[in-house]
Amino acid sequence: MIAPQAKKINKVIEIHGDQRNDPYFWLKEREDPEVLNYLNAENAYAEFLMKDTEEFQQLLFDEMKARYKKDDESLPYFFNEYWYIVKFEEGKEHPLFTRKFLNLEATEELLLDVNVLAEGQKFFEVGSVAVSPNNSLVSYSSDNMGRRIYQLNFKNLVTGELLQDQIPNTTGKVVWANDNEHVFYIRKDESLRAFQVYLHQLGTDSSQDVMVFHENDDSFDVNVFKTKSLEYIFISSSSTISDEQRFIPADNVLADWKIIQPRIDDVEYSVEHYKDEFYIITNADDSFNFKIVKTKVATPGIENWKDVIPHRDEVLMEGFEIFNNFLVLEERSEGLLQIKIIDTQNNTSHFLPFSDPTYTAYIGLNLEFDTEKLRFGYTSLTQPSSTFEYDMRERTTTLLKEQEVLGEDFSSLNYISERVWATARDGKQVPISLVYHKDTPKSAETPLLLYGYGSYGHTVDASFSNVRLSLLNRGFIYAIAHIRGGEYMGREWYEDGKMLNKRNTFFDFIDAAKYLIAENFTSRNHLYAMGGSAGGLLMGVIINEEPELFNGIVAQVPFVDVVTTMLDETIPLTTGEFDEWGNPKDEVYYHYIKSYSPYDNIEAKDYPHMLITTGLHDSQVQYWEPAKWTAKLRELKTDNNLLIFKTDMSSGHGGASGRFESLKEDALEYAFLMKLENKI
Repeated sequence: MIAPQAKKINKVIEIHGDQRNDPYFWLKEREDPEVLNYLNAENAYAEFLMKDTEEFQQLLFDEMKARYKKDDESLPYFFNEYWYIVKFEEGKEHPLFTRKFLNLEATEELLLDVNVLAEGQKFFEVGSVAVSPNNSLVSYSSDNMGRRIYQLNFKNLVTGELLQDQIPNTTGKVVWANDNEHVFYIRKDESLRAFQVYLHQLGTDSSQDVMVFHENDDSFDVNVFKTKSLEYIFISSSSTISDEQRFIPADNVLADWKIIQPRIDDVEYSVEHYKDEFYIITNADDSFNFKIVKTKVATPGIENWKDVIPHRDEVLMEGFEIFNNFLVLEERSEGLLQIKIIDTQNNTSHFLPFSDPTYTAYIGLNLEFDTEKLRFGYTSLTQPSSTFEYDMRERTTTLLKEQEVLGEDFSSLNYISERVWATARDGKQVPISLVYHKDTPKSAETPLLLYGYGSYGHTVDASFSNVRLSLLNRGFIYAIAHIRGGEYMGREWYEDGKMLNKRNTFFDFIDAAKYLIAENFTSRNHLYAMGGSAGGLLMGVIINEEPELFNGIVAQVPFVDVVTTMLDETIPLTTGEFDEWGNPKDEVYYHYIKSYSPYDNIEAKDYPHMLITTGLHDSQVQYWEPAKWTAKLRELKTDNNLLIFKTDMSSGHGGASGRFESLKEDALEYAFLMKLENKI
């Protein structure tokens, strides 16, 4: 079968006196039959190339699925007189939302069966479920396309009837006012930016809803939430570098919104309420690693903020939880998360002890102030995800729930994790987390999959994956490069990997890969890379910069046409990301972005084996970016290596919906890697 080759239609894009010819620009016409024909042709070619792995893909899928408990349920949590539980039943793809009155022995009440709602849909996802303060109504949001555009629906929990109220084109988030009659929600604009907050009164048509806030600055998104105290409703406006928060009492929807602190460039903050004070985490006063301050509700402005936890150069403050007698901090030091318990009655403190060399720990769901019990989560590359309850007074820990790994004789003792440090070309030390089976040798013949992301300050921490066992059990080493652009080593680690420092992200990953080869973990012939979305951008850059360093790459929903996308403000996310990548309408940023943009730097040379995936309805990275990238690679590459491009014609950025359907994507990716390793 001959590889598809998209037709070329010259399209000259000129700015700053620079001309770029984009002959595959036409692929963005989603409704054009020729576009769909090309995507289907690529899918057919992908199926042809992977035909010899079909049985192996099924084996992998069955193996992965078998590790999941088929009738699993979430850890119950208590809120407003009810215990809430999310359940999965054997043979069903979607969750059931349930609750029990006062105690866990009470009769179970079904709030929502998503399996019923999803019947007949190729894609279906529930975004959020929210119960009214009087416990008699529930709102839920649904997306049947994968574009993350949700319709709001309402159900009477007393009668079981669906209300006539339906609200389209929302973010899926609902916040109930305390009167049980009104809800706040957010609408999206044409570029899918969350930009308006509306007030809806139940029993009225959504066309009568009142807009209570409009965010005019297209670099900002809006959110709406209720405080832990349930006393205030907040609207937050946020950009990459600035925040603005406004609030009203939750029991008065007609009150005037009061601003905490008007937006200031490079000042970020978020708010929680306790008694007569607001607790605020912020980077104000050059606190680049953030600090915690507090102020009276009556006088919330920045001039009244008083330090609770001062800024520290070596510790990144990531979050906090307030209790009557304790303040719990989520901090990051030397890349590792710490949970610090402060007794506010006697001002003593201690840390929760964690022993793995690399791990993830986080504050869990804690809805009450008047308790001395803290729920927290923990996982590592060898330890399944677990939720614990910690007695902050007695300093004792109780395991509440641990992720079960079924289908085989799993033991964490069969796997080894470690953290090593690679020296980047500018001298910075780049951490790498690794995991492998105890019987897997470190050698030039050992296959290694290196994962990376490195954008938006998002940190990829070391966590367990029962899917990943299918790689580890077949002799792969799995590694995560904690590169700049994330916040693994603090806020400056992020700042040093964005805007005009973006190339540090790519160089860190390349230098980490070279370190792993030099230290005999693997070799070029057995080294693979994987990344998705902005991590897909990373994949695109590294194969242009060092095409012979990797034997293969997997690029999931990759952001690879950076210049063209950032010049088009009608595309979702573009305007809100100028503070991440820079605005190419500024000539300095234009040339810098163009210097690394994967699509713009494809050359006539050999490239590694490649698997590229996307979703037709992706709202974050449009399908045409990987489509254009694939077409140009097919035109110019000089090798005979595999180039596989697969489009899910019914999903979006998050892939297939349902509990197990996404495992088919994992099976395809792993089969691709195993095919290259001749391990099928």
